[in-house]
Amino acid sequence: MSSVLTRGTADLVGGQWRDLTGDGIVSVNPARPGEEIWRGSANVGHVDAAVAAARAAQREWAAWPQEKRFDALRVYRDLCKARKDEIAALICRETGKVMWDAAGEAGALAAKVDITLDQSEHGGLKRVSGYEVGLTDSRVGRAWFRPHGVMAVIAPFNFPAHLANGHIVPALAMGNTVVLKPSDKAPAVGQLMGELFDAALREVGAPAGVVNVVQGGAEVAQKLTTHEGIDGILFTGSWPVGRRILEANLDNPGRIVALEMGGNNPAVVMPDCDLRQAVIECGRSAFVTTGQRCTCTRRIIVHESIADRFLAGLCKVAGALVIGEPDAAHPVFMGPIISGESRDAVIAAQTDFARAGGEVMVESTAVDSTSRGYFLSPGVVKVDRFSIGHEGSAGCDREVFGPLVRVSVTDSFDDALEQANATRFGLAASVFTSDDALAHRFLAEAKAGCVNVNTGTAGASSKLPFGGLGHSGNHRPAGSFSLDYCAYPVAGMLESGAAAAVPQGMKVEDGWLD
Repeated sequence: MSSVLTRGTADLVGGQWRDLTGDGIVSVNPARPGEEIWRGSANVGHVDAAVAAARAAQREWAAWPQEKRFDALRVYRDLCKARKDEIAALICRETGKVMWDAAGEAGALAAKVDITLDQSEHGGLKRVSGYEVGLTDSRVGRAWFRPHGVMAVIAPFNFPAHLANGHIVPALAMGNTVVLKPSDKAPAVGQLMGELFDAALREVGAPAGVVNVVQGGAEVAQKLTTHEGIDGILFTGSWPVGRRILEANLDNPGRIVALEMGGNNPAVVMPDCDLRQAVIECGRSAFVTTGQRCTCTRRIIVHESIADRFLAGLCKVAGALVIGEPDAAHPVFMGPIISGESRDAVIAAQTDFARAGGEVMVESTAVDSTSRGYFLSPGVVKVDRFSIGHEGSAGCDREVFGPLVRVSVTDSFDDALEQANATRFGLAASVFTSDDALAHRFLAEAKAGCVNVNTGTAGASSKLPFGGLGHSGNHRPAGSFSLDYCAYPVAGMLESGAAAAVPQGMKVEDGWLD
């Protein structure tokens, strides 16, 4: 078990740690699969207890003055800062994320608190702050925001700390309580998140059960996301799982469901671009985090006049990437993928694209290592064009969650934009051009929630909204907008006078009230 954790494997329920024995869930270091990180068996019964504990704590937590809740989050922020290196080390070991990447994720935990509590003009709190307007001489209208109640947070493996944190912090700030289900591929990071929140909440005297953690796989997730005691589901993961969550909650229209899912993200490269910039950013965005970011560039559409130079540069960048142990002392760009199954899936997709007519320009292959880790090299496949249908074609709308990018060649911006939009996803898109008119057109017409100019699709600012449409999300953006789905607006009219107007057709005599 990881030495970063302060106790043995367990769920956190109502402020108490409940031991998990057995080996139903085992996480290993993807770089060294013989190194076990966390072992335990899920207890589905803990879901009922965790939801009940969150429900019991919610009224008191919501009744705390807002600033008192904010102070609790600041205590948590300071704990994250103090233990940043430990958090990064565990992320690196459990997910295979290279250390500089893991350190960036660990540092984002504390930053999220400050961004959430930002009360400046562009801060998220401005949109969930109440206001009052005069309606008549004796009547005012007032808007205020209430927490939903108990929020289920379903976290992914690729950013097991940052993305869980991105839901939990704003949920707590608005007065909700939380039941977190970590990814079963990163349970140790999930437990560490529980330990950090538990320590901070104990320090400020919060009611037991404000944050709960239940480990498990699909069975636990299904139990939690269909539980009658929850008021919201904050999910990050794949479209197929998000679809099942939506289907299971059709009879609960009042339950907030915020979905952050995958992406088949395009980058358009025009002939007037800075070619060096385009190659660097497309290569970085395609292969960063071993291609395991939902914002990674999956499709590139490059203009024919620069296609040969661009492809030559991209292929050389892909072939020269440093692949190695994620905690190595020397610079490493790409560590292992999360599992052997994930590695096989990337290579199988590459084979499918090649059989359908794609040209493998750089082959993604398993990389041998003395540790027998799940390493693979990046791949580049050239296809004729991208289309939303034609499932068996090399340019079909298929998300591959790994370091594999497809490239098509176009003769015009109009065609490039058409190919970029040929997807059921809609998370991120980029264009590389020095033509302001083309850039503005792309910003207006690219079907994505995150649209960039002369920078890659991967990477986002937490000071901006983050989310997509289509199979990428359901219009509940996170980032700086995460507070929006953690509270609902209430409208009220408050009358202080006694001169109620009698409408036409109604008769009232004072003697009736004697």
